Amino acid sequence: MDFFDFLDQKGGFYYERWGDAPVHSIGAALFANKSQIHWFDDIGYRHEPFQHCPQGEAHARGKCWCDINNNFDWEWYVIAIRWLGNS
Repeated sequence: MDFFDFLDQKGGFYYERWGDAPVHSIGAALFANKSQIHWFDDIGYRHEPFQHCPQGEAHARGKCWCDINNNFDWEWYVIAIRWLGNS
């Protein structure tokens, strides 16, 4: 609650239109162990302008409509973050 109260007191939800997705992501990064976080690689997700589209068999099995070539996962900054996280 201290985390949310801190953010709420800053006024960004009202004045800056802070959304729930970054707040959830930052909260998970700050307060959860890495082992408690699961990446759902087989579920498509789109939040303009970003998109994760399952690849290969996961795409066919999930009956996804997304374009497998339009995938946020392959952006240089995501790859760099994954590489840094594994080192």
